[in-house]
Amino acid sequence: MALGPADASFDPDKADNFEDMEKQFAVKAVQHMSTYWAILEKMKGSQLRLTKIDDEIYDHFRREFPDFDPKETIDEDKMKSKEGKEQWRNFMMTYEKKVDDYNFGTMLRSNPKFEYGEKETIFAMRMQFYAIEIARNRQGLNDWIYEKARG
Repeated sequence: MALGPADASFDPDKADNFEDMEKQFAVKAVQHMSTYWAILEKMKGSQLRLTKIDDEIYDHFRREFPDFDPKETIDEDKMKSKEGKEQWRNFMMTYEKKVDDYNFGTMLRSNPKFEYGEKETIFAMRMQFYAIEIARNRQGLNDWIYEKARG
C-alpha cells in the first residue's frame, strides 16, 4: 500500500477502515518485542544471532554509521530527521531481498540499559532494530538481561 498525496478521485466516505490493520500491526510489534526480550532472558545477547547475516549487517552498520555508539541513548530526532531518514533508507534498501520484513515497523529500546517501557521505547524499522541490537549484542550490552533473569 502506497501512501502519498490523495488523488482527485479519492472519496473519503468510501475509504476502507484501517483500524483492523493497525491492530494487527500493533499485535505483531508487541509479539516481536516480547519474543526478543524472552530470548535475551534465556541467552546472553553476546551469544545470540538475530539473522543468518549478522556479520554482514554489523560490518555494514559500522561503516555507514561510524559515530553511532550502541551504549548511548538513541537520538530519535537525529534518526528521524530528513538526513537521518535518507541515511537509514539507503542502509535498509540493501536488505530488501535479503531480510524478511526488513522495513516492517517494530519497537526498539532507546538505550540498552533499560527494559522496554513507554518512555524508553521508540518506533523503528526492522533493519534499524537488527543493526542496533546486533551492535549492542556484540558489545555485551544486553547480557545484563540474562543475568537479571537468572536472579
